[in-house]
Amino acid sequence: MPTSKILFEAVIETDAAMTELGMRLAKEFQAGDLVLLVGPLGAGKTTLARGIGKELAVEGTVSSPTFVIARTHKRAGKPSLVHVDAYRLNSAYELDDLDIPFSTSIVLVEWGKGLTEDIADSWLEVNIERDQTGETEDRKVSVVGFGERWSEVKF
Repeated sequence: MPTSKILFEAVIETDAAMTELGMRLAKEFQAGDLVLLVGPLGAGKTTLARGIGKELAVEGTVSSPTFVIARTHKRAGKPSLVHVDAYRLNSAYELDDLDIPFSTSIVLVEWGKGLTEDIADSWLEVNIERDQTGETEDRKVSVVGFGERWSEVKF
């Protein structure tokens, strides 16, 4: 496993703040980037993805690709954003069968932990934890970079 480095940690209190975080992260993305969105149902993974899509000015609305598994959002003259929901996939082989152009796209994968580690030498992992008490909508977010690609990036 490549070396890892925590690049960002914060408590996110609102959906708007989660969207803003997605926009902030997206400013660093380029073709070939693999981003894992990790967290339980309702954690804010798709809200973060919407912010990423907004900053990247993708075509179409970024929504959860649960039933289609992967949705490609084109960008005029730039690498596409591929948003994957791997919840119903059982193995890395099933992910590979989707024929996602990893090297020429920016790929976001929800529920991909354990399925994507052999796809790239470097990836970004966004971990989102909900307030388990239910008293707040706060989310603790940590962004961890794996591999050389993320060794010098700061958010």
